[in-house]
Amino acid sequence: MEGDAKKQRGLLKAIFLAFIFATVIKVFLVDLMVTQGRSMLPALQPGSVLVVNKLAYGIRLPVLGIYILRWSAPRSGDMVVFYTPLGERAVKRCYYVREGNFYALGDNGLESFDSRSYGPISLDHILGKVVAVR
Repeated sequence: MEGDAKKQRGLLKAIFLAFIFATVIKVFLVDLMVTQGRSMLPALQPGSVLVVNKLAYGIRLPVLGIYILRWSAPRSGDMVVFYTPLGERAVKRCYYVREGNFYALGDNGLESFDSRSYGPISLDHILGKVVAVR
């Protein structure tokens, strides 16, 4: 029985470590996102699965919403995931304005709620760069 208890503790420890590891990966490294809406047609169909590289531009503290270290900035045309002024996650193309801000524009301008409506967005609101679409 003592051997079974050790096995159970070992299994619980492995599950806990796997959970911590997966959480760190999701929060700081890579995330998956499923698109909704038609604002990025034809590039993204509703229901497309996006792979988002959260380290593309630097290290961002998710709770504080700021980058503590930046090693690059998005290029015009990059597809980025960010928080809108309403606090919603969105995916749009990035186009530069002043230092520290960008314009977020959907490919389908007729159906896109983007910077044409709410103005420039702080670079600190970028969650990551879309690196793959399935």
